Amino acid sequence: MKTRKLGNSELEVSALGFGCMGLSFPDAPSKEESIKLIRSAFDLGINFFDTAQRYGDNELLVGEALEPIRDQVKIATKFGFKGGTHQIEVDSSPESIRASAESSLKRLKTDYIDLFYQHRVDPKVPIEDVSGTVKDLIQEGKVKHFGLCEANAETIRRAHAEQTVAALQSEYSMFYREPENEIISTLEELGIGFVPFSPLGKGYLTGTITATTDFDKTDARNIMPRFSKENRELNQPLVDLVVSIAKDKNASPAQIALSWLLVQKPFIVPIPGTSKLHRLKENIGGTKIALTDDELGKINTALKGITITGERYPQQIQAKIGK
Repeated sequence: MKTRKLGNSELEVSALGFGCMGLSFPDAPSKEESIKLIRSAFDLGINFFDTAQRYGDNELLVGEALEPIRDQVKIATKFGFKGGTHQIEVDSSPESIRASAESSLKRLKTDYIDLFYQHRVDPKVPIEDVSGTVKDLIQEGKVKHFGLCEANAETIRRAHAEQTVAALQSEYSMFYREPENEIISTLEELGIGFVPFSPLGKGYLTGTITATTDFDKTDARNIMPRFSKENRELNQPLVDLVVSIAKDKNASPAQIALSWLLVQKPFIVPIPGTSKLHRLKENIGGTKIALTDDELGKINTALKGITITGERYPQQIQAKIGK
């Protein structure tokens, strides 16, 4: 697989990363199967793996899976929630950042973290203090690069002025295009990479979800306004568009969605997650789909005429971690 640099940083990774969070969901495969899947991702060309302290035992899983090939992969993890796991209250105090770093290093079975993201901005802690703390960790060799998640343009600029930001991780896909308003241009100006999570719209852009789909009772999409039955009906034109293009290209809808993201900017590296090997292979196939200028123009023109309805998260969650 081809590689990409995250902005102006020296962090060079596979064009597609692997979001490991879902491997710690209640319906995830067994530990042994998950480790096998992560190693299969590496064998298929992926060397960029994303986890977080807040994802339950995910760091332990990723650490065990990648330990034999640690020197050949890049691991990204995150800090910024009180107590690390199972909490929704943000905490990016210097003490919390350091404690999170030490915990992540142990859980990941490594001496350094390739990319250390602030999981969500903490309004109680100046971003300069956050950047300064991570700068100290970088100087100590415990962290290689600093990243932000879901930060606005002003916060990105302030953080970057104190310590170079290698990458921003935020949601971005055909299903959620808010970063196009200001974020992407800011990242391009500053030389910062962009790592979109949910690049397949939490499964919506695979073409397998319709208004009649019944989610399992443990599925988080049950509480997401965007995935209500009514909103799925209203958002169906987007799915129809992606499915139509996929048929023309002899590809899957997921591959078209990933190809569209990759062609937006050379510093974009999506991190789709999956618990199934055939989906992993399908996603990787998206890096080989080449959209022509005409095809891209057709897609973007159609997207301008499609309004996506429904908020990403319930109000009580948005109030605590931002939109």
